[in-house]
Amino acid sequence: MVPDDRRYTPEHEWVQTTDDPTRVRVGITAFAAEQLGDVVFVALPDVGTAVAAAASFGEVESTKSVSDLFAPVAGTVTARNDELDAAPELVNSDPYGAGWMVEIAVDDPAGLDGLLDAAAYRAQTA
Repeated sequence: MVPDDRRYTPEHEWVQTTDDPTRVRVGITAFAAEQLGDVVFVALPDVGTAVAAAASFGEVESTKSVSDLFAPVAGTVTARNDELDAAPELVNSDPYGAGWMVEIAVDDPAGLDGLLDAAAYRAQTA
């Protein structure tokens, strides 16, 4: 399942705009979670951390591997999902909901235009 209400990166992150058009919520896709296997640890940046588009901002550790998380846009982390500290398995069980990673205040909302729509992401993972 690839929700139509968000954008995607080739690195399997999703981006969903919030009520504030300059702020986005970021997570990994169900495809990525499935490829990783059982997630056992998530390392996320602190609130206030500046992130650069396409740069690593954290890690997801699973029973199979450790994978970097890449920022889909440049901006500043305004929220992190602290629930993942105690329950990293939320990334597997609800990747598009409770398994979200961070919220980012976007430096330039036009940066979202370069991300994949749901149809293009589906085609990439088919």
